[in-house]
Amino acid sequence: MTKEQKNEVIEVLKGKFSQYSNFYITDTESLSVDQVSKLRRACFNKNVEMKVAKNTLIRKALESLDAEKYAGVYDSLHKVTALMFSENPKEPAVILSSFRSEAKKEKPELKLAFINGDLYTGDNQLAALVKIKTKNELIGEVIGLLLSPIQRVIGALQNRPEGEAAPVASEAPATESAAAPEAPAADATPAAE
Repeated sequence: MTKEQKNEVIEVLKGKFSQYSNFYITDTESLSVDQVSKLRRACFNKNVEMKVAKNTLIRKALESLDAEKYAGVYDSLHKVTALMFSENPKEPAVILSSFRSEAKKEKPELKLAFINGDLYTGDNQLAALVKIKTKNELIGEVIGLLLSPIQRVIGALQNRPEGEAAPVASEAPATESAAAPEAPAADATPAAE
């Protein structure tokens, strides 16, 4: 690889790291070409970008962006590395998990996940990452929690027995007629309407 080609790869990686706040670093060393193609297809179908690059180039791209922010990532850059970029922090974990269960293998192995600045290091974190709630899922839950009391009140009002409404309406005219005994009963009827 020439120096110009390396610089191009570094620039592409810098663009991806700048574009996405979530990325996964995986070890795809023991996968066959067919398996890597299958993994790429699964990523493409779920809007996850997969890039394979040399660890030194990945490190240079990260260091040129923000060496301190990505300091915890460098230890994971060893062996064969495939990067998975996604807007959805959960999707790469779901892809890895389902791919591994279908192939009945331990690979691709999760080295590290960088999610909105938080690091999840090691393959043992994959199960937790699959359970992460996305922003839209959290918003849906909050809306559901906010709507729940309102729906209960509306439901209670709509399921009220018919006989309860009548005494409230008839009490007002009875009070008026008791306060003004000289008023004729005919006047009380239009007031109730």
